[in-house]
Amino acid sequence: MPIAYLSLGSNLDKERNLPQAVRLLAAHGRLRAVSAVYETAPVGNPDDPAFFNAAVALETDLPPAELKEQVLAGIERQLGRQRSADPNAPRTIDIDISLYDQAILDLGKRHIPDPEILRFAHVAVPLAELAPDYRHPETGETLAQIAQRVTEATAQPPRRRDDVALGVRI
Repeated sequence: MPIAYLSLGSNLDKERNLPQAVRLLAAHGRLRAVSAVYETAPVGNPDDPAFFNAAVALETDLPPAELKEQVLAGIERQLGRQRSADPNAPRTIDIDISLYDQAILDLGKRHIPDPEILRFAHVAVPLAELAPDYRHPETGETLAQIAQRVTEATAQPPRRRDDVALGVRI
């Protein structure tokens, strides 16, 4: 069964929304792994609240488009996600398919693998925790290599928050 690697972020009521999103995801497949929570500075709007970010590996029989449109969008709506013209606006939850097995796909506005893996430590670091030896389908780099590279280029790297639990057992 395919494994979808999902990136999650929240900076509004994040202590509640991030764990709740993981619990809701567990109802739509088998959670294979869940990363620690990382606190990160907001992108684009430095005065916004800091984000909590995490990643999950979800075994699912849903194809990527169906997973995104039905499951992830449904969870975002359930948790009160409001979209605005500002792609960096604060949010209750954001869930993206970062990787889907070794697939290279275009889902309308979204590309898999998510290009943000190669640009942002808040995406790369939690994914690398889940699967450090996973090779990016386009670059051939491991997630551990990508995470190290983007973290070194980041002024404020993600800070692991061991005091924040997602409340899910694998």
